[in-house]
Amino acid sequence: MATTRIQATGKRKNAIARVYLQPGEGSIIVNGRLSDHYFPREAWKFLLRQPFKATDTVGQYNVVANIKGGGLTGQAGALRQGISKALLEVVPHLRASLKKEGLLTRDARKKERKKFGQKGARAKFQFSKR
Repeated sequence: MATTRIQATGKRKNAIARVYLQPGEGSIIVNGRLSDHYFPREAWKFLLRQPFKATDTVGQYNVVANIKGGGLTGQAGALRQGISKALLEVVPHLRASLKKEGLLTRDARKKERKKFGQKGARAKFQFSKR
């Protein structure tokens, strides 16, 4: 087990998370605040705990993360990927369990841009025959 802190990056939508992982009691600090205060919804908290539950490392590592861009759902997804990648650097044989849960895959979906002559990305202006 490494005693130094490990850095990894996670991305989702427009959110980018820089994650620092080090051995500890399991606290997660996001942008200087506890994760429970930063991510109040249970769905977001579940996303953050997913990598630790998949690898049976709950309460073994402290996480400090800096996240920029996007909304809270995108930020939670980016943090989840960053934690997974950091755990993989610490213990490489966890790759199979992380891969099986789909935690290492980058979710490439982004907002589609608005097109000219239209109301939105796909929505058109209302058509009138007369």
